[in-house]
Amino acid sequence: MKTVGLFFGSETGNTESAASMIAAELGEGNVAMYNIADCDASTLASYDNIILGASTWGFGELQSDWENFLPGFDSVDLTGKTVALFGLGDQVNYADVFLDAMGTIYEKVRERGGTVVGSWATDGYDFTGSTAALNGSFVGLALDADNQDDLTAGRISEWVSMISPQLQ
Repeated sequence: MKTVGLFFGSETGNTESAASMIAAELGEGNVAMYNIADCDASTLASYDNIILGASTWGFGELQSDWENFLPGFDSVDLTGKTVALFGLGDQVNYADVFLDAMGTIYEKVRERGGTVVGSWATDGYDFTGSTAALNGSFVGLALDADNQDDLTAGRISEWVSMISPQLQ
């Protein structure tokens, strides 16, 4: 497996924790992990396989580090890159914008030519709206550390097993 560049932004530590769990599932030696507060989007170009993780804040907004990082995508060509996404959100208190940050990042990745893998079924979630949901699936792994934290480890394990063959 080629080294995977795993990029995350984290305000409260939940996204960083999920990123660490994903890295552990992939095998620590296979992953280079980056907090996006400490790098810029040009670092993405160093990897053929990229995982991006973000949480949704407020009413569908990007986490603050992502607000600064995402505009840098405009100068990065992701053509030929395999990109997997994971997002964190609160499906109870923000049911109408659940995982919208992941939807925003998905759109930018597609715009820049990246091939997105790792869609995740919407079954088992209770939300009313999400820009990250297309045709009955999320565009990446959906996590809710506020209301379904007990399901996080199992979901990560299943998702990593699913995407690993595509990260060769």
